[in-house]
This record gives sequence, structure tokens and C-alpha cells, in this order.
Amino acid sequence: PSQDDLDGILRAISSELRVASVDGRLCRLVAKNVAQAVHQLAARCEQLAALEGADALQVNGPATQAQQCNAALLHLLHLFQTQMDSFLSGNSLESPEAASIVRTSLKTVEAVIQSIVQPLLNAVGQSIEAIILTMHEEDFCTPAVDRMAAPDAPCSLYMRELQQFLSHCQTDFFSTWPPAPAVTQGLRELASRALELLVRHASLVRPLAEGGKMRLAADFAHMEMALAPLGQPLADLGRPYKVLRALRPLLFQSPQHVAQSPMLGDVVPHSLMLHFLFAKAPPELRSPYEAASWSRSRYSKWLDEHTSEKERLVLVRGAMESYVQTVRQRQGKEFAPVYPIMKEILEKAMALERV
Repeated sequence: PSQDDLDGILRAISSELRVASVDGRLCRLVAKNVAQAVHQLAARCEQLAALEGADALQVNGPATQAQQCNAALLHLLHLFQTQMDSFLSGNSLESPEAASIVRTSLKTVEAVIQSIVQPLLNAVGQSIEAIILTMHEEDFCTPAVDRMAAPDAPCSLYMRELQQFLSHCQTDFFSTWPPAPAVTQGLRELASRALELLVRHASLVRPLAEGGKMRLAADFAHMEMALAPLGQPLADLGRPYKVLRALRPLLFQSPQHVAQSPMLGDVVPHSLMLHFLFAKAPPELRSPYEAASWSRSRYSKWLDEHTSEKERLVLVRGAMESYVQTVRQRQGKEFAPVYPIMKEILEKAMALERV
């Protein structure tokens, strides 16, 4: 539909509803017809949208013709939605039921907006994870020169790539979308997901020396700047942002201090902190994904599919029990210094989860 088509539909709807507003029964009848027209408009726009294929889902180059067409459809739908909302707010229809019928039909418009933006947001999310995954190709074993320099330390290569990628996505894609609720919510979820993935993969980095911790802390700070183009207030991103902020100081604390931190469990999940503590252990105490003979990407997918803390703790426990068996088999005299602290954290966490 063109802008003129949309204007014509809006004029016809407002005219019909105004004429019918003198009679409640007639108004309800007209409202049902309006709702049907809204559904048809939404369905037509969804048919015209490109929701799959390379042209619709590419994220590395400038917007394709298909993506530009999608953006135009989004603007039409959002304009229709806002003008209908404005009409319903400014005109008291004789029948509240009629107004409710029309308002309910507008949810279809929002649903179509969501269905148009979500495939590209998913593609961007996959690219974000692919970029973050490359952190494991970098060296975090360098010794520290000055811990006080951490806030000013340069960020990692993967973080620079992520900043450039998100800036490109904002310029070429997101800035062409209207400020519809579904768009705002989609961008907020994308930013939260990026934070979650950064923290998750940072927890799997090992070995991790003091210089590596400083660089991770710098990466955490740069991540906040990387997300700025998405235009989402960081405080609105919920728990993932709180976890990121809480982890920065915890990176530099001893395992004993970490175990006593009020942030542990309250803000930072026990399973996540235990992952970080694996980096302080000898290679013999393998990370859960290593004990399961998985790649990091497969483990990340497993974590996506198993969101309960209880399930994650059980997997961590399996890795730690495997380590105990290894030490006993070689008739070792003692465990790694970090192991008793990890065991204490694990037992407290499992008691809370009633495992």
C-alpha cells in the first residue's frame, strides 16, 4: 500500500466510525468491519514483506532493496497504528465495546511489525555471537603492568569488531525503522542478549592472567559504548547489565573474596562465577564444556536451552566430580587451592536450588 492508500483507508475508517457513533449497535457493527479491514491491511503488508532469504537477512553490507522495502512497510504500519490510536483517543465513540474492538485489532498491526523486524534482529544476534566467540582466539595470558590502568586499557580486537558491526547495523538498518513498541522491545532484547553472550564467553576464557583480566574489564566498559548506537538506556536492560557491572570488580578479587561477595547469587549467578573460577584452576580441573567434550559454541547453545540455575549447577558439579576422580586415580595428595572454595560455593548454591 502507498501513503495515499493509507490516507484513504484512515479517512474512510474515521468517517464511518464518526457517522455510526450516534448509535451504539451500529457503532459496534461498523467497528467489526473496521477490525476486519485492519486485519486485511496487516496481512497484506506481511505478504509484501521479505522475511527470509539472503536479501532480507544479510547484515554485513548496506540495506538491500528488500530491506528498504521492509523499512517502508514498517513506517506505513506504524503511521497507521499511531493515527488510529490518536483517533480513538480523541473521539469518544458511543460504544466502549466498539472502541475496544478496534483497539484489539490494532494488536495485529503490532504483531506484523514484530514479524518483520525479528528475522533481521535474529540474524544480527547470530553475528554478534560469532564475533564474541572469536575472543577465544585472543591471548588473555599477558601479565599485568599496572592494575590501576584497567579502566584505560585498550579493548580487544573482537570488541573493536563488535563496535564497528553494531554501528553499521544502526546506520544501515535500525535507523530506518520507526519507533514502534515492537522495534524498541526488539532492540532492547538484542542489547540484553549481547551482554549475556559477552559475560558468558568471558567466563569461559582460560587461562586468564592479570593482564587478561584488565583487558576483559576494558572490554566490559567498551561493551557499554558498543551498545550506545542501539539507543537503549543500559539501565533498562535488566539483569544482564547488572551482572556485567558487578563482574568487573569481581574479576580482580581472590576466590576467597568472591565466595564472600554479597553480589554472588544475588546479582551474579553462582554457576557463572564458578565458570570464572575454573580459569584459576590447573588444566586438570576442566571447564564443564571440556569435561563434556563439547565446543564452546555447543556449550553456549546448551546454556540457551537450559536456563535453570539448577541444571547448570548439575553440569558444573559433574566437571568438578570428574576432577576429583582424576586426582584420586593418580593418587594425588591434595586438590588445587581453588577447588575447596569452588566446592563451598557449589554446595551453597545447590542447597539454595534444593538440588
